[in-house]
Amino acid sequence: MAKWRESEVRELVGRLGERATLVQFSSAFCQPCRATRRVLVEVAEMVPGVRHVEIDAEAELDLVRELRILKTPTVLVLDAHGDIVLRRSGQPRKADVIAALGKAL
Repeated sequence: MAKWRESEVRELVGRLGERATLVQFSSAFCQPCRATRRVLVEVAEMVPGVRHVEIDAEAELDLVRELRILKTPTVLVLDAHGDIVLRRSGQPRKADVIAALGKAL
């Protein structure tokens, strides 16, 4: 799919997972964002080298615009190099997140 700009990857480098990263764009009053957070944290804890990073969409408007995030939650699955291998809007099912990780690992 798409690759993040180098500066954006560098900004997240300390927070990227060794094997993959589950990036969640959320907003303060988004109910599905809370449920999405629980699913992504649980999956990240199950799979070694995978990390969950949550980004406040309202605080990162430039990044939201560049990545064309239109609603929250939006989840991006990044491989170890920062390439976006999957992008989904809405609350994901745990099984779908695990399947998406298979593309990144």
